Amino acid sequence: MKANILNRIPKILVFAFLFFSCSSDLDFDQTKDLKLEPVFVANLAYFNVRATQLVNDGSPQVISDVQGFDAFKDEFFRDNLVKTEFDFEVDNTIVRAFRIELQLLDANDQTLETNFYSVPAYSGGSNVIKIPTEVYENERLDLLKQTVKLKFIIGMQSGPPLDENSTGNLKFRSSANVYMVIE
Repeated sequence: MKANILNRIPKILVFAFLFFSCSSDLDFDQTKDLKLEPVFVANLAYFNVRATQLVNDGSPQVISDVQGFDAFKDEFFRDNLVKTEFDFEVDNTIVRAFRIELQLLDANDQTLETNFYSVPAYSGGSNVIKIPTEVYENERLDLLKQTVKLKFIIGMQSGPPLDENSTGNLKFRSSANVYMVIE
Protein backbone atom coordinates (compact mmCIF):
# COMPACT_ATOMS: atom_id res chain seq x y z
CA MET A 1 0.00 0.00 0.00
CA LYS A 2 2.85 2.39 0.88
CA ALA A 3 4.52 1.74 -2.49
CA ASN A 4 1.27 2.62 -4.27
CA ILE A 5 1.04 5.97 -2.41
CA LEU A 6 4.72 6.71 -3.14
CA ASN A 7 4.11 6.13 -6.88
CA ARG A 8 1.18 8.59 -6.86
CA ILE A 9 3.05 11.48 -5.22
CA PRO A 10 5.23 12.35 -8.30
CA LYS A 11 2.16 12.21 -10.55
CA ILE A 12 0.23 14.55 -8.25
CA LEU A 13 3.17 17.01 -8.16
CA VAL A 14 3.45 17.04 -11.97
CA PHE A 15 -0.27 17.74 -12.36
CA ALA A 16 -0.07 20.47 -9.73
CA PHE A 17 2.75 22.20 -11.63
CA LEU A 18 0.76 22.01 -14.86
CA PHE A 19 -2.23 23.77 -13.31
CA PHE A 20 -0.11 26.54 -11.81
CA SER A 21 2.12 27.21 -14.81
CA CYS A 22 2.93 30.74 -15.92
CA SER A 23 1.24 32.43 -18.82
CA SER A 24 1.38 35.83 -20.40
CA ASP A 25 -0.88 37.90 -22.61
CA LEU A 26 -0.46 37.40 -26.33
CA ASP A 27 0.86 40.37 -28.29
CA PHE A 28 -0.75 40.33 -31.73
CA ASP A 29 0.92 43.65 -32.59
CA GLN A 30 4.03 41.61 -33.38
CA THR A 31 2.39 40.66 -36.68
CA LYS A 32 2.91 44.25 -37.82
CA ASP A 33 6.64 43.51 -37.83
CA LEU A 34 6.22 40.40 -39.98
CA LYS A 35 8.31 40.50 -43.15
CA LEU A 36 8.24 37.65 -45.66
CA GLU A 37 10.88 37.38 -48.36
CA PRO A 38 9.90 34.50 -50.65
CA VAL A 39 11.93 33.55 -53.70
CA PHE A 40 10.27 31.78 -56.63
CA VAL A 41 11.93 29.99 -59.53
CA ALA A 42 9.98 29.59 -62.77
CA ASN A 43 10.61 28.59 -66.36
CA LEU A 44 10.72 31.63 -68.61
CA ALA A 45 11.10 30.34 -72.17
CA TYR A 46 12.27 27.25 -73.99
CA PHE A 47 12.74 26.38 -77.62
CA ASN A 48 14.43 23.64 -79.60
CA VAL A 49 15.15 24.34 -83.28
CA ARG A 50 16.33 21.39 -85.38
CA ALA A 51 18.87 21.94 -88.16
CA THR A 52 16.35 20.53 -90.65
CA GLN A 53 14.05 23.48 -89.85
CA LEU A 54 16.79 25.87 -91.03
CA VAL A 55 17.45 24.50 -94.51
CA ASN A 56 19.23 27.12 -96.63
CA ASP A 57 22.18 27.71 -98.97
CA GLY A 58 24.57 29.03 -96.31
CA SER A 59 23.33 32.61 -96.27
CA PRO A 60 22.24 34.35 -93.06
CA GLN A 61 18.68 33.63 -91.96
CA VAL A 62 16.38 35.14 -89.33
CA ILE A 63 13.44 33.55 -87.54
CA SER A 64 11.41 35.09 -84.75
CA ASP A 65 8.69 34.28 -82.27
CA VAL A 66 6.62 36.40 -79.87
CA GLN A 67 5.32 34.98 -76.59
CA GLY A 68 2.81 36.51 -74.23
CA PHE A 69 4.25 37.44 -70.84
CA ASP A 70 1.48 38.17 -68.36
CA ALA A 71 3.53 37.75 -65.17
CA PHE A 72 2.81 41.30 -64.02
CA LYS A 73 -0.95 41.42 -64.47
CA ASP A 74 -1.47 40.59 -60.76
CA GLU A 75 -1.24 43.78 -58.69
CA PHE A 76 -0.12 41.97 -55.52
CA PHE A 77 2.79 40.40 -57.38
CA ARG A 78 3.73 43.67 -59.09
CA ASP A 79 3.64 45.67 -55.84
CA ASN A 80 5.75 43.23 -53.80
CA LEU A 81 8.36 42.35 -56.41
CA VAL A 82 11.80 43.74 -55.58
CA LYS A 83 14.16 41.88 -57.91
CA THR A 84 14.14 39.45 -60.83
CA GLU A 85 17.00 37.49 -62.35
CA PHE A 86 16.85 35.82 -65.76
CA ASP A 87 19.21 32.88 -66.37
CA PHE A 88 19.84 31.63 -69.91
CA GLU A 89 21.51 28.54 -71.32
CA VAL A 90 22.01 27.74 -75.00
CA ASP A 91 23.12 24.38 -76.39
CA ASN A 92 24.13 24.54 -80.06
CA THR A 93 24.96 21.34 -81.97
CA ILE A 94 24.49 22.91 -85.44
CA VAL A 95 27.57 23.82 -87.52
CA ARG A 96 26.42 27.46 -87.72
CA ALA A 97 26.81 30.39 -85.33
CA PHE A 98 23.73 32.22 -84.08
CA ARG A 99 22.80 35.53 -82.55
CA ILE A 100 19.80 35.49 -80.25
CA GLU A 101 18.00 38.74 -79.58
CA LEU A 102 15.51 39.03 -76.72
CA GLN A 103 13.17 42.02 -76.84
CA LEU A 104 10.88 43.06 -74.01
CA LEU A 105 7.71 44.55 -75.50
CA ASP A 106 5.00 46.68 -73.87
CA ALA A 107 1.24 46.58 -74.58
CA ASN A 108 1.74 48.75 -77.71
CA ASP A 109 4.44 46.41 -79.10
CA GLN A 110 7.08 49.05 -78.37
CA THR A 111 10.50 47.68 -77.47
CA LEU A 112 11.39 48.44 -73.85
CA GLU A 113 14.76 46.67 -73.82
CA THR A 114 16.82 44.48 -76.13
CA ASN A 115 19.45 41.94 -75.10
CA PHE A 116 21.82 40.16 -77.51
CA TYR A 117 23.49 36.77 -77.02
CA SER A 118 26.13 35.28 -79.34
CA VAL A 119 26.24 31.52 -79.82
CA PRO A 120 29.30 30.02 -81.54
CA ALA A 121 29.01 27.32 -84.21
CA TYR A 122 29.26 23.70 -83.13
CA SER A 123 32.74 22.26 -83.61
CA GLY A 124 32.50 19.01 -81.68
CA GLY A 125 32.25 18.36 -77.97
CA SER A 126 30.04 20.33 -75.66
CA ASN A 127 28.76 23.69 -76.86
CA VAL A 128 26.60 24.69 -73.89
CA ILE A 129 26.75 28.43 -73.33
CA LYS A 130 25.72 29.82 -69.95
CA ILE A 131 24.83 33.45 -70.50
CA PRO A 132 25.48 35.86 -67.60
CA THR A 133 22.43 36.48 -65.45
CA GLU A 134 20.27 39.46 -66.38
CA VAL A 135 19.37 41.25 -63.12
CA TYR A 136 16.33 43.53 -62.95
CA GLU A 137 16.23 45.89 -59.98
CA ASN A 138 15.16 49.47 -59.37
CA GLU A 139 14.54 51.36 -62.66
CA ARG A 140 15.27 48.30 -64.76
CA LEU A 141 12.69 46.34 -62.75
CA ASP A 142 10.11 49.08 -63.37
CA LEU A 143 10.78 48.66 -67.08
CA LEU A 144 10.37 44.88 -66.80
CA LYS A 145 7.01 45.33 -65.05
CA GLN A 146 5.70 47.05 -68.20
CA THR A 147 6.57 43.99 -70.30
CA VAL A 148 3.61 42.04 -71.74
CA LYS A 149 5.43 40.14 -74.54
CA LEU A 150 8.82 38.57 -75.12
CA LYS A 151 10.13 38.53 -78.68
CA PHE A 152 12.91 36.16 -79.65
CA ILE A 153 14.80 36.80 -82.87
CA ILE A 154 17.24 34.10 -83.89
CA GLY A 155 19.76 35.16 -86.49
CA MET A 156 21.71 32.36 -88.13
CA GLN A 157 25.10 33.57 -89.29
CA SER A 158 26.75 32.68 -92.62
CA GLY A 159 28.24 29.23 -92.83
CA PRO A 160 27.98 25.81 -94.44
CA PRO A 161 24.68 25.10 -96.23
CA LEU A 162 22.02 23.20 -94.27
CA ASP A 163 19.73 20.65 -95.90
CA GLU A 164 17.15 18.08 -94.83
CA ASN A 165 19.98 15.72 -93.77
CA SER A 166 21.74 18.24 -91.52
CA THR A 167 22.07 17.26 -87.90
CA GLY A 168 21.99 19.17 -84.65
CA ASN A 169 19.74 21.41 -82.63
CA LEU A 170 19.73 24.86 -81.13
CA LYS A 171 18.23 24.57 -77.64
CA PHE A 172 17.46 27.61 -75.55
CA ARG A 173 16.44 27.34 -71.90
CA SER A 174 15.74 30.16 -69.49
CA SER A 175 14.43 30.59 -66.00
CA ALA A 176 13.48 33.45 -63.73
CA ASN A 177 14.33 33.87 -60.06
CA VAL A 178 11.77 36.19 -58.53
CA TYR A 179 12.42 37.94 -55.21
CA MET A 180 9.56 39.46 -53.25
CA VAL A 181 9.20 41.32 -49.97
CA ILE A 182 5.82 41.12 -48.28
CA GLU A 183 5.31 43.32 -45.22
